[in-house]
Amino acid sequence: MATSNSSEPPAWQRNPIFEFFASLKLAVVLLAVIIVAAIAGTLYESSFDSKVASAYVYGAPWFNLWLVLLGANLTCSALSRWPWRKHHLAFLITHLGIITLLIGSLIGRIWGIEGTITLFKGESPTNRLLVNERQLRVHDVDGIVKGYPAEFLHHPPTPQHPRDLGPIAVGARLSIVDYAPAIEGKLNPKPLNDGGAPALHFSIATAMMNQHLDGWLLADDPQNGNFSMGLANIELKRGAAEGLRGDGSPSRPPWESEANPKDQATDLEESIFAFSKAPEEQIGRVRTGGSPGAKVRLERPQNGNKGRVLISLGEKEASFDVAENLGRDVAIADTPFTLKIDDYWADFRIENGKPSSMTDQPNNPAVLVTIRGKGLPTSEPETNPHGSAKDLTTNGGPPAMPAPDEETPNHLTLFIADDGTISYELTSRKNGRASGKIELNKPLPTGWADWQLTIDKAMPHAAGSMDFNPINSKTVPTTADLPDGVRVRIQQNGETLERWVPAGWQIAIPTSPSPTMVAFGWKTVSLPIGLELLDFEVKRNEGSDSPAGFKSTLRIVTADGETATGSCWMNHPFSYPGAWWRTWTGLTFKISQASWNPENLGQSTVQILRDPGWLLKWIGSLLVVIGVFMMFYLQPYRKQTEGEPITPSAQKQKTKAAPERAVVSARSS
Repeated sequence: MATSNSSEPPAWQRNPIFEFFASLKLAVVLLAVIIVAAIAGTLYESSFDSKVASAYVYGAPWFNLWLVLLGANLTCSALSRWPWRKHHLAFLITHLGIITLLIGSLIGRIWGIEGTITLFKGESPTNRLLVNERQLRVHDVDGIVKGYPAEFLHHPPTPQHPRDLGPIAVGARLSIVDYAPAIEGKLNPKPLNDGGAPALHFSIATAMMNQHLDGWLLADDPQNGNFSMGLANIELKRGAAEGLRGDGSPSRPPWESEANPKDQATDLEESIFAFSKAPEEQIGRVRTGGSPGAKVRLERPQNGNKGRVLISLGEKEASFDVAENLGRDVAIADTPFTLKIDDYWADFRIENGKPSSMTDQPNNPAVLVTIRGKGLPTSEPETNPHGSAKDLTTNGGPPAMPAPDEETPNHLTLFIADDGTISYELTSRKNGRASGKIELNKPLPTGWADWQLTIDKAMPHAAGSMDFNPINSKTVPTTADLPDGVRVRIQQNGETLERWVPAGWQIAIPTSPSPTMVAFGWKTVSLPIGLELLDFEVKRNEGSDSPAGFKSTLRIVTADGETATGSCWMNHPFSYPGAWWRTWTGLTFKISQASWNPENLGQSTVQILRDPGWLLKWIGSLLVVIGVFMMFYLQPYRKQTEGEPITPSAQKQKTKAAPERAVVSARSS
């Protein structure tokens, strides 16, 4: 009579639920989905940014659930080998390492902190950390600032499906009813009986570029008293224009001097904008020496091409195909000059002071060319009706802006007197300098190509007020830096109030008994430590102004009054508290240099990172490496007992088969 050496597995190993979670099939499915998700996340991050990848993959609830299922599968798989033997050790270490790694990641995701703080030298310590998450903040009448999550990368609220945020302290109900990826703010002053500042509404239009711009100006207001067109600037002041007449220009062109008389050949370089719809108009910029006196015209594109550039230099004429010569230096026959077509726009527009193409259709073709060579400069003003030599760039990029202390060459200053009289001082290269009075609804030629300005409204007393409205993000040029925003709704005492709140702004909503302040922007977290910028250093590369590196010296202040000082620079962070065991366990704040502002060397942005799961991640990774090494390279841990079950189901089948083999053996004997 034969007997079986196999022991019956415990009841919990034979449970169908346990068998499901311990099965190899489940592990294959879980790993396959995680691999596909990782590929998708990588593509999202490379195509968009890390925030999109986190929203749709790494930070999505389904991905967290999938990791929990993987941890459960690994745990049940390890328990299915119970009772464990020596050759199970490598298998168990590997599984324990992966489980430890998952636990460390989960701890870091829940209790970890990551964000940035912008510091200014001379300011008191701050502990307000900006986190890469959108939030709606409400400063309620009870004095408490409440924060509501407001991330809308997918499933944004709509008027049909608003996001209800619940009641607030004034007894009203708050909700978000819409989201827009681009919000435009325009000044819309409110009239006052007395006080405030004068305000004007103007429009400026060009037929050549088929553009119409309009807006309000508030007199002597640093934020709303100027309107920049890139190539020109308009401002409003109190008072009256001085009686300026004449062109106010020097007796010689700017490029002439005693050292460079006009009858001596010199190096010349000029960049010129030419427009197909306005062949007689061109906008130039003298870069070196003076103007060659070239007349540039652009033929209208035909049959899908980009047209041809026609150059006239005195009695010499030449023609160049735009597509074939774009970006190339080519000689102009029978002249000492060369031509380079820097850029081409099929549908030219000036947006935010920068040239751009609204569409790919040749609705308003324009080209930027650079002519350079050695010759005699000309003094023909018509080659540059738009301004002086600082208007344009030779690479087809945005027009060069004036230096901080320098006025735009094309400038219009409007004045409004106490009696309501409106006057102006105008500077343009084409018409020189002029001044006079302006009547309402009467166009004023500016001399900037064919731009004409009209004033149609005036307020002697006004208060600044902004109107925010969403715009179609598909029509916004890539150069436009417009904030996103949300539309909030407050319902109180049967009345409904709605306002758009752009990112970075705080809006007052007139609730009773006092207004409710609502802001939209990055989520802020209060740290238990404060940071103060003591010094910011920038090292330059030898012989140039380019930065070789920058370093921030910081003071850390705690609530208990303890202080510490440290420095951080690129790839060299410092930690607080600095005890070794805190650093190794991740229970410290890691401070790294994030960015700097070249315009303000008293400003620095640092990144703060705290990951309490850091040690578990490293331990888990080390255990995985050790376990895999043991399984593949250490023979005692590679041995597998013949017929050993892989899953409880297989063990159960083996247990049933053992008595059958014993019976067959007994019968044969």
